[in-house]
Amino acid sequence: MATDGSDPIPPHQTFDTILVLDFGSQYTHLITRRLRELNVYSEMLPCTQKIADLTWKPKGVILSGGPYSVYWDGAPHVDPAVFELNVPILGICYGLQEIAWKLDNKGVVAGEKREYGHAYLKVDRHGDGEAGGHVDKLFQGLEDNMEVWMSHGDKLSSIPKGFITVATTSNAPFAGIAHTEKKMYGIQFHPEVTHTPKGKVILKNFAVDICEAKTNWTMSQFVDQEIARIRALVGETGQVIGAVSGGVDSTVAAKLMKEAIGDRFHAVLVDNGVLRLNEAKQVKETLTAGLGINLTVVDASELFLGRLKGITDDPEKKRKVIGNTFIEVFQAEAKKIADAAHGSANEGEVEWLLQGTLYPDVIESISFKGPSATIKTHHNVGGLPASMKLKLIEPLRELFKDEVRELGTNLGIPEDLVWRHPFPGPGIAIRILGEVTAEQVRIAREADNIFIQEIKDAGLYRKISQAFAALLPVKAVGVMGDKRVHDQVIALRAVETSDFMTADWFPFDGEFLKRVSRRIVNEVDGVCRVVYDITSKPPGTIEME
Repeated sequence: MATDGSDPIPPHQTFDTILVLDFGSQYTHLITRRLRELNVYSEMLPCTQKIADLTWKPKGVILSGGPYSVYWDGAPHVDPAVFELNVPILGICYGLQEIAWKLDNKGVVAGEKREYGHAYLKVDRHGDGEAGGHVDKLFQGLEDNMEVWMSHGDKLSSIPKGFITVATTSNAPFAGIAHTEKKMYGIQFHPEVTHTPKGKVILKNFAVDICEAKTNWTMSQFVDQEIARIRALVGETGQVIGAVSGGVDSTVAAKLMKEAIGDRFHAVLVDNGVLRLNEAKQVKETLTAGLGINLTVVDASELFLGRLKGITDDPEKKRKVIGNTFIEVFQAEAKKIADAAHGSANEGEVEWLLQGTLYPDVIESISFKGPSATIKTHHNVGGLPASMKLKLIEPLRELFKDEVRELGTNLGIPEDLVWRHPFPGPGIAIRILGEVTAEQVRIAREADNIFIQEIKDAGLYRKISQAFAALLPVKAVGVMGDKRVHDQVIALRAVETSDFMTADWFPFDGEFLKRVSRRIVNEVDGVCRVVYDITSKPPGTIEME
């Protein structure tokens, strides 16, 4: 698919930016998140980024942690031009060792013992003496002794020339260092994780007080900038199409497009036959009557269910069938919209495709480690064929999920939509283990509806990140109405997570589970037994297939 690299209003023009260079740490994205939480705009790029290729200058640079040793052959190293930007630099864990290695490659060694977990940091104060007042700024406003989180095997054996020690632990005598002249710092611990209680203060000290970055990254500012960007890209007559699902990402993106170009945005909801109970109807009412979005609903349920017939034990095949069929249906609808627009004297061509890419998707693709192994195929409009010749427009690509929710609230989207649990593109099809038929969809839908209804009635919906009912490919014996039955089994799943990379099962009380089980067995014809899945992620995934 053709894309357009033009960006008439890049975010760096509006927002001071802290550049985070990723060396492959599992925590790198958290650095960017914490800075955003401080209203400081931050972007993450791989550590191999050539500074000469940047079209903007950061206010400061943070070098992340990583799973390597700087002295290994083939270990990743930062572009030396980073140190010539004349901006403050903070190295975290591997980043600290990278700074030291660049200056003195004899000063980083394998530690006698790996340090993983909590440690107690002692801060060394230097005042305004010969070192200059800036060396203490990283820990300003903090106590001299604090708890931090360590995760390293290597450490500094000596301090590089021009640096002084600003913090120590019992295992790491150079747990914090600062250059006496340049605003360059290194810390062995991880301030970005919640296990370092005052870590956010340290990042604030660096970004705001040392780098002097403005704290103007707010959703109201973002809305104004993004609407202006969309209008500049699309022009006064251009039109945009995009698929919507009723989920928070597509809803927020659609509302933002509506604010920017009105009815020149054409939303398409494809009813694939495996949506939740009454979902197509509810989404249409919400987006059209509630949010004023120009929406077309395409009922392709029979087509989807027909193509799923006979697929019993291959979840990847289910996903691909649904994804490919979606592309086919969406492409046909897009052509109808484009043909209608072409015949209108007052409208321009349909040139743009809205895609709900979020920043975690961008991070995954640019991480130094590269995209992770395929656990499942993601259903994404980005798979549309090049023959459509549409240019992508991705208004949410700079946002994390929590920022999308904040943006939705800022745009006036109702709270129940903003906080709606995620729903997979392949829908209930991957919550039915075994063949997907109209009857199996009915059972799964009805059970899921009861479960979510009870969660909301109990005031637990916002405490749970994702919940659903799945239909297992087995039958069990039961006794109903004084007679023996051989019916199906529903598995309930509910998890808590902050990033959906890991998750824990939600600890419902027994009375709640008893009530849900009783309702499902009594109200859903064909079910005689209910179980609750208490598998965390990993080793399980959140969805069943």
